Amino acid sequence: CLYLVLVMAFFNFFSHGTQDLYPTFLKMQHGFDPHLISIIAIFYNIAAMLGGIFYGTLSERIGRKKAIMIAAFLALPVLPLWAFSSGSFTIGLGAFLMQFMVQGAWGVVPTWLNELVPANARAVLPGFVYQLGNLLASVNATLQARIAETHGGNYGLAMAIVAGAVAILICVFVAFGRETRGVVISGTDSDALPESAISHRT
Repeated sequence: CLYLVLVMAFFNFFSHGTQDLYPTFLKMQHGFDPHLISIIAIFYNIAAMLGGIFYGTLSERIGRKKAIMIAAFLALPVLPLWAFSSGSFTIGLGAFLMQFMVQGAWGVVPTWLNELVPANARAVLPGFVYQLGNLLASVNATLQARIAETHGGNYGLAMAIVAGAVAILICVFVAFGRETRGVVISGTDSDALPESAISHRT
């Protein structure tokens, strides 16, 4: 359970860390007007939906862990385009690619969580560990704002530090989790993995 809470904290830092202050970053650091910010936001939210569909489908072929780790890992080379480029097109492209990866990783999470927990806890435990992880990640906006403040108002750097760190942590922690592709979700515990299903399976 502690493992799942930590993983969900990293995932929530991943999503909130790439979303919460992004409009502020676009306005304060690049001087974009609300109309342009809205257009960029629309496109990166479309990317989020597409990423969830793509990586969720991919996880049925290559496994939950590999799909999550690929999405999180591919977010790393997008960081310079997403946080440090200057033009509206390149920033928008970076935002599109970043949310495709971030929400792509998230697209696997609901199934993975439900496959990890025992049948008699599926109605409660996935949501419980998610909310605890969300609670731990609730400091994200304050943390990023503080980092930006100490670096001359550089929101791009603050977001890149958090997003890059948690992308790496997600890859590491998920690698030590249990692969669950093929688990049959039914009403019996015999089809579920044990609560301690955090050991690496080759």
